[in-house]
Amino acid sequence: MTESRNREVATLGGGCFWCIQAVLKNVEGVLGVTSGYAGGEVPQPSYEQVCTGETGHIEVVQVEFDPARISYRDLLGVFFRAHDPTTKDRQGADVGPQYRSVVFFHSPVQQRVASEVMKEVENQLGKPVVTELRPAPEFYRAEEYHQDYFEKNPYAGYCQAVIRPKLAGLGFR
Repeated sequence: MTESRNREVATLGGGCFWCIQAVLKNVEGVLGVTSGYAGGEVPQPSYEQVCTGETGHIEVVQVEFDPARISYRDLLGVFFRAHDPTTKDRQGADVGPQYRSVVFFHSPVQQRVASEVMKEVENQLGKPVVTELRPAPEFYRAEEYHQDYFEKNPYAGYCQAVIRPKLAGLGFR
């Protein structure tokens, strides 16, 4: 994904990328969301490698958005409502370092805004936010069957039990 005046990129991890992708695709101003892996040591990791928790990678989404339609701050607001940023290495039943909460920033402005938002979220929740804030590393697109998983598999068990209630709780579909 490329950045221009009408397009910016955000890279975010908040548990299973299927969930975060499904949520952020519903946000006005989001132009595209790609599931993938970032932050690890193995080039071009596979899903199976990442699932071991030993590659250092995190399941993330790379979000292309129009900053004239949604600000990075507001995008982060949705992201932090879509997962629990106070649990380390887990989101619900998904457990392991590949599911940790992270904001990979692409610019000093994104770093500053993310830091401010994280402090606000911590104050709102009244407990420590464990979300990592790191410079954006190489992003590796996940295998095709992970892209738009919820849209392709709306009746799969995980989609019914986890993603659909999450979307409803956030006021989407």
